[in-house]
Amino acid sequence: MSVRDRGWNDARLHVVTGKGGTGKTTIAAALALALAASGRTVLLTEVEERQGIAQVFDCAPLPYAERRVAVAPDGGDVYALAIDAEAALLDYLEMFYGLRRAGAALTRFGVVDFATTVAPGTRDVLLTGKVTEAVRRRQGEERGRTPRDATRRAPFVYDAVVLDAPPTGRIAQFLNVNTEVAGLARMGPVHHHADRVMEVIRSAQTAVHVVTTLEDMPVQECLDGVEQITDVNIPVGSILVNMRRPRFLNETDQRAAAEGRVDTEALARGLKAAGLEQAEQTAQELVPELLAHAHTVAAEQGLRERLEAAQRPTFDLPLLEGPIDLAGLYHLANVLRTQGAV
Repeated sequence: MSVRDRGWNDARLHVVTGKGGTGKTTIAAALALALAASGRTVLLTEVEERQGIAQVFDCAPLPYAERRVAVAPDGGDVYALAIDAEAALLDYLEMFYGLRRAGAALTRFGVVDFATTVAPGTRDVLLTGKVTEAVRRRQGEERGRTPRDATRRAPFVYDAVVLDAPPTGRIAQFLNVNTEVAGLARMGPVHHHADRVMEVIRSAQTAVHVVTTLEDMPVQECLDGVEQITDVNIPVGSILVNMRRPRFLNETDQRAAAEGRVDTEALARGLKAAGLEQAEQTAQELVPELLAHAHTVAAEQGLRERLEAAQRPTFDLPLLEGPIDLAGLYHLANVLRTQGAV
């Protein structure tokens, strides 16, 4: 299936969500590397104040500034930004009201905390606004303001933006928060800001990718998330099945083992041919592990088939042994490219 067939060939904002524990941040980082291949420039952002990007790239905690964290295959660059709601508020006040100094004074009194307590969606408005500003930003622009001598056809600063987003349990509310804000503030800068954010999020520029593992709860949350995102008219991209275990049996042997049937004599002959001593005893000891593996594979296959109900392109990423390092990220990025995910 080609990028055009998937329906998000024009996407420049790739939102990555998933249930906690599915490797959402790791996959977001790998996707950024894959998108940056062949000389492209990609911004990887996070909004949960966990410094997850710094951890996966094994670098110092990220400031509220766009910093290069990796060079992709063929020379592309991956920049990263940890978005802070308070700093985003200062950007917002300067952009629309020219009040950065006043805003800085207000933050000392905890205005952001107060505002987000009174109106919980305020924080999400600031975070999504900063992300979409990076998507729209063109060369020659600063903080969302276009110089008089700049043209609307100037190249974008970033070829793509990847957002390591909140979990699937609240992703629809997070992405759709500006619709509610636009309805409450029917005119003025706040309404204009909310409209501009949703113009990006609801357009072909955006694709929301859901990360899952082949376990009951993550799969169900993935399917629920896809449905909820679709219900608020935000484009869904793909389903990314992470930590897929390797299969060691062919289809015939897998089917037999899943039904509890193992040819122990054939297994012993294979072990003996491989040069193992006490092949018969070893074969007997391996039978329980082989049966457990076959049952796991069968269960995962059933869950994989359930994901097809979402009718979205689905890609498989392998289970990597040990902690994920930069080499592992490059490997996952290559798997995404090989499967045609980008």
